[in-house]
Amino acid sequence: MPATSIDRRTAIAFGAAVLVAACGDRKPAAHFNATDITGAAFGRTLALKDAASGDGRTLESYRGKALVLFFGYMFCPDYCPTTMTTLNAALGKMKPEDAAKVQVAFVTVDPKRDTPAQLKSYVTAFNPTFAALYGSEAEVAAAAKEFKIIFQKAQVKDENTYLIDHSTQMYAFDPAGRLRLMIKHESGAEAIAADLTALVRG
Repeated sequence: MPATSIDRRTAIAFGAAVLVAACGDRKPAAHFNATDITGAAFGRTLALKDAASGDGRTLESYRGKALVLFFGYMFCPDYCPTTMTTLNAALGKMKPEDAAKVQVAFVTVDPKRDTPAQLKSYVTAFNPTFAALYGSEAEVAAAAKEFKIIFQKAQVKDENTYLIDHSTQMYAFDPAGRLRLMIKHESGAEAIAADLTALVRG
């Protein structure tokens, strides 16, 4: 999937947000493999639905666990399945008691084609604990904007046949509900496992 222009635009928006975060007072950060964005002035709200239950979900819904958010879509041929596989591998490298304190949530950027039932099957095929979130096109767009995620249709053949170029970073929250890390798509399972272990142990 060609994502060069998306990645450049995401980097510009993301860089500006990180600069804002860096200006605030905060305690010395622990060392992470991912980019520490503690105090970032974005990623503060979320209002979508859980694909398994249809219940509303906000960031508060995941308090008490380290939350990993990844935006993608089911028909993605490369980034999405690779990322989900890596996240599953990362949990497998953690101690079971630590992994149990992590919630991975896949947010669809293609609500037109990604139905709740299909989303549930998609994410649990990677790991039975993974969750999927969805909403209306407007709700998904609002969530993506809040998290500096850029997405757009590409290679459109008809209204139901297309790819979506999208930002590929993941975000991790600590159990207190604070946005802490931006994790690059190319990050390895070992590095992600170490970072999530640090988050759940405080």
